[in-house]
Amino acid sequence: MEENVQTPGQPGLFEDYEQFTDASQGSRFFNFLIDNLFMNYILSQATGYLVGYLLGVLAPEYMLSIAYEGESSSSLLLLSFCIVYFNYIFYYTICEAAFKGYTLGKLITGTRAIRADGQNLTFRNALLRTLSRIVPFEVFSGLGAPCEPWHDTWTKTRVIKAR
Repeated sequence: MEENVQTPGQPGLFEDYEQFTDASQGSRFFNFLIDNLFMNYILSQATGYLVGYLLGVLAPEYMLSIAYEGESSSSLLLLSFCIVYFNYIFYYTICEAAFKGYTLGKLITGTRAIRADGQNLTFRNALLRTLSRIVPFEVFSGLGAPCEPWHDTWTKTRVIKAR
């Protein structure tokens, strides 16, 4: 673990010049695990029910063709992928932008995301972090030492211990 000390005179940093410590690889893994369990089992269930209800109301013939004839399986698969990616982008972007760098996983592990200059994430920072997470194999980029996943490196952000 590397400690990064802020000193007075550095532009754009918090006024109290507190000391930041990068989150450990273990904390980041638990962030990933908690957030993905939440997205896959709670958020996806809720979104799936909502989309199913809306399709039942707006396109009942389509829903009946899926239920009784097994048709449109490729369009249903495409719809499922769209829901998953929407949830992913929505969850990470909204949480990190609205809750000052926290997601459910970060809240539980006592970590948060900030910009490299020490400021809170903006909506743009949060969106770019989320979009860069979609890159194939990005999830494995944080396994090396030091723990600098691509979504942090590319967006000039970091995850720190918040407590």
